[in-house]
Amino acid sequence: MQKVIIMGASSGIGRELSLQLAKQNYHIAITGRRTQKLEELKAQYPEQILYATIDNTEISSLEQNLDELTKQLGGLDLLILCSGIGDINNDLDFTVEERTIAVNVTGFTKIADWTILYFQKQKYGQFAAITSIAGMTGYNEAPAYNASKAYQINYLLGLRKKMKKLQLPIYITDIRPGFVNTDMAKGEGQFWVAPVDKAVSQAITGIKAKKQLIYITRRWRIIGFILRIFG
Repeated sequence: MQKVIIMGASSGIGRELSLQLAKQNYHIAITGRRTQKLEELKAQYPEQILYATIDNTEISSLEQNLDELTKQLGGLDLLILCSGIGDINNDLDFTVEERTIAVNVTGFTKIADWTILYFQKQKYGQFAAITSIAGMTGYNEAPAYNASKAYQINYLLGLRKKMKKLQLPIYITDIRPGFVNTDMAKGEGQFWVAPVDKAVSQAITGIKAKKQLIYITRRWRIIGFILRIFG
């Protein structure tokens, strides 16, 4: 039974990942800020899910919280980082940008580093993170969000190169969605909006195959190709 931590499991993609993996008999530790939502998830699979209320912006306690959660889980094979925020910010309100950076850059980096160092000690593991097609271009209405996703994409790439150099079986998976029908899908002009269950099913297939990059849904590979050239 694989042992998995899913961070950002209280809603959206993280919640659906928890449900689908629990159905597949994974042993899962879920985190988020909304304790009630986590308790509701655990109640559906009480034998397979445990939870911890964790705020990814509380950097000073993140490492200890992850150490304790991993101990409760009995080890760790896979960590999936789903936590992320993004808001329309036409007025360039710095409090909005600062909040985005705190979660999507600072918190992301602390969690990524803790995970990789843990896997280096045990000589194997897989780290998967939800980035975004948005990270492949800038966006005038949410500049910090797109920039933070570009940071995540490149940080994952750097970690992958590091693991290759160390020749360790530690896999880095970039899950790059387009529009998925969750609360995170903001703004006008949305197209190819995927149901969350379909998006997660494709993500799990890619994670199991230890893919480096997973476009969600697969047709977004076309947009990814266009953005690499013209973005």
